Amino acid sequence: MAKLIYLQTIQSSSGKLTVFENLLMGGIRRVFYIYDSVNVIRGRHRHRDSIHALCCVAGKCKVYVNNGEKEEIYYLDSPEKCLILEPHDWREMYDFDKKSILLCMSNQFYDPEDYIEEPYTSTQKFRDYSFVLD
Repeated sequence: MAKLIYLQTIQSSSGKLTVFENLLMGGIRRVFYIYDSVNVIRGRHRHRDSIHALCCVAGKCKVYVNNGEKEEIYYLDSPEKCLILEPHDWREMYDFDKKSILLCMSNQFYDPEDYIEEPYTSTQKFRDYSFVLD
């Protein structure tokens, strides 16, 4: 199941510095970010092999995670929070605010064969979308 961690953050009189180190087994091979995603759901997939780390470096968002046995919602509302997603974790990112920038890191390069777009069967009782889905 996904795991929420707090990144090492150093604070001084000149501000804060947050460090991304040793997050993903095999290192970070791909980085992308999601923004301008108000009132939409991103993700809606799981992976065969890729491990991902998500950090909302600006704004906030929610991440619904289902590993086939357990469902959780994680609230990414600080650049010090980082959500580690295992390959089998179905993810849906949503409830972005206008300032949200969700930084996503992967231990694998992009491979369309790595994506599984079939969700687990579940009650999805924890989803709390505040908007209407298509």
